[in-house]
Amino acid sequence: MFGIGLPEVAVILVVGIIVFGPDRLPDYARQAGRMVRQLRQFAQSAQTDLRNELGPEFADLKLSDLDPREMIRKHVLEGMDDESVSKPVPSLDVLGPDEQPPYDIDAT
Repeated sequence: MFGIGLPEVAVILVVGIIVFGPDRLPDYARQAGRMVRQLRQFAQSAQTDLRNELGPEFADLKLSDLDPREMIRKHVLEGMDDESVSKPVPSLDVLGPDEQPPYDIDAT
């Protein structure tokens, strides 16, 4: 749950009791739960609308696939595991121990 452990939840609860008071805290907790539920429903309906608009090719689309980190992980890092990418690179011309690299005086 968001990387929050028991000690963090206890601190949040104590601060909530101090700030809001024990009488109003249950109401605020209910409102927060309602808000989280509405946000989940909103995200689910947005995902469904997006799938419907894009067509059957994107039936397995998830909103997490639109995250740039996930795109990189999916397309780049998984592509590196592919055999077509792991072919050996042809060797380049390597200079010998006494050779100087080419120098272009006009380029500098």
